[in-house]
Amino acid sequence: MLEGMFRVPDVRWAAAALAWFAVGGLAQLAGAPPWLWIGAYLACYATGGWGPAWEGLSALAKPRFEVDLLMVIAAVAAAAIGQWFDGALLIVIFATSGALEAVLTERTADSVRSLLDLAPERAVRLSGGTEEAVDAADLAAGDAVLVRPGDRVPADGTVTAGESEVDESTLTGEPMPNRKAPGSTVLAGTVNGTGALTVAVARDPSDSVLARVSRQVEEASEAKSRTQLTIEKVEQPYSLAVVAITLALIGLPLAFGAQFEPVLLRAMTFMIVASPCAIVLATMPPLLAAVALAGRRGVLVKSALMMERLAEVETAAFDKTGTLTTGAPEIERITVLDGDQARLRRLVAAAELKSEHPIGRVLAAIGPNGGAEWFEALPGRGVKAAVDGVEVQVGHPVLLEAAENSAEAAATVADLESKGMTVAVVLADDRPIGAIALTDAIRPEAAEAIGRLETILGTETRLLTGDNRVAANRVAEAVGIGDAESKLLPGDKAARLAGTRTLYCGDGVNDAPALAASHVGAAMGGTGSDLALQSADVVLVGRRLTALPAAVALARRARRVARANLCFAAAVIVALSAWDLLGHLPMVLGVAGHELSTVIVGLNGLRLLSGRHWNERRSSASDSSPVEHLEKPDPAVR
Repeated sequence: MLEGMFRVPDVRWAAAALAWFAVGGLAQLAGAPPWLWIGAYLACYATGGWGPAWEGLSALAKPRFEVDLLMVIAAVAAAAIGQWFDGALLIVIFATSGALEAVLTERTADSVRSLLDLAPERAVRLSGGTEEAVDAADLAAGDAVLVRPGDRVPADGTVTAGESEVDESTLTGEPMPNRKAPGSTVLAGTVNGTGALTVAVARDPSDSVLARVSRQVEEASEAKSRTQLTIEKVEQPYSLAVVAITLALIGLPLAFGAQFEPVLLRAMTFMIVASPCAIVLATMPPLLAAVALAGRRGVLVKSALMMERLAEVETAAFDKTGTLTTGAPEIERITVLDGDQARLRRLVAAAELKSEHPIGRVLAAIGPNGGAEWFEALPGRGVKAAVDGVEVQVGHPVLLEAAENSAEAAATVADLESKGMTVAVVLADDRPIGAIALTDAIRPEAAEAIGRLETILGTETRLLTGDNRVAANRVAEAVGIGDAESKLLPGDKAARLAGTRTLYCGDGVNDAPALAASHVGAAMGGTGSDLALQSADVVLVGRRLTALPAAVALARRARRVARANLCFAAAVIVALSAWDLLGHLPMVLGVAGHELSTVIVGLNGLRLLSGRHWNERRSSASDSSPVEHLEKPDPAVR
């Protein structure tokens, strides 16, 4: 711990200043010659004060007068009137406060950099049947890599061979390992389980989800909140006002014959206690700590400003497809019109075996298939194939137009479509034998996430979708949304969100206008589409909707901590300043009170780095991986 702290230069300089201060104080108490203890105090001034002095003088060239220079001036003034101990103590406490701030800032940065440390430095590349150990940074899209049991995945990619369970908790926050098989997506930095996987690299390691999350969170540390920007605007005139009052506290008493030394001592004490160090440090630590904690839980908040805006949202709105639903079809119901279900399943699976349509791939897994004698795609209509000597057609209900005895089938289709389902009809030798209803699978955690958001915000959630009203109402009812609008174009969604304090969550592709128009836009990151990372303010890397209310609650907690910091810092400044102006405040107490308030404010903000401030309750129904659910839609009949 201490070794890690001493990596920070400010800590080393503060330790040196403290050591010289101790030498000077002991020498002075022991009655040593003045040159000895004054020399030690001068060394204390040099080691602990050169940094603030340099920053303050550099700021003057902008021109800008900063609080660092106030501290140095006060310390030098104390030494000028023989108060070497008080001046050196001010330098030590100020240097220690600055060192602590640097340590806390470094800790926040470390929590971000630790994301990149999750990615392994080496990887096993497969080439021509041979294994080659290479630097993970040298991998390129298209490379095949071997991930052995217990190894970390070196790059984002797709599993081409092998089966295993992968622990994605370090990146997505999902606590349970997820099963991976050929066709599954894996992310750099996640930990492989007991099976070996062959992975086709999808993108350069420097552009992985892990790397992009780390870069975005680092950029968030550089962006300041509105409150912080307001404080910095006020800081300059406030500091000049403190200097003006300090000069008045010196000039006016001296004009009326007061003694110089006590007048200067009181003025310097006022300069110290009135400096807004704690106020300057009040807002950014809690906001940045919240950004870092959310990033470790799979929620990328792009800046402290966005974390502040997330705390301000008053209502929430969601897209349907790909957000509240997985965007992948699943079979809802099978209706047999002729024959038995086993035969229907076998004919459909065989006919759809070579289909490339998303619905066709789901239907191909409906039962055993031995393939078809011949296969033909019917664009816009479905497929046709010969199976067991029977001509089978599977596809859009338009196929019924040329079918025999289709009245019953048409009625069945109409009934299923009225319930918001997509229907595929099955014909054998031009006679309807069945209808298969499919729906867009609703995310298992969606209802829980909606409920928690409405509890936190105290308002009703809205559904904004371009889909038809029946489908919109079906999903809205399933997840507990009472206000659903359908058949909306992207521009319509943006128009409804503009000027409101709405948190909008979409899939980050066709929802880009709405994400940009909303007060805060949250995109379902998944494997991290570029558009989602660029257009949204918040990206749910783990695609867990339950993480969204947790992020809102964390943002509101960070706002409360920042406000408490501001109130505490202002109260300390007012109390100490009044004490000095109306009574007699010893410089030692003034220095200790001022710097202690700065330390308390910094520590209070950085406590939000603790994982106990992330509250994402998930029911057993939502414990399955949403990423896995996207990749492997369950075709089983419910």
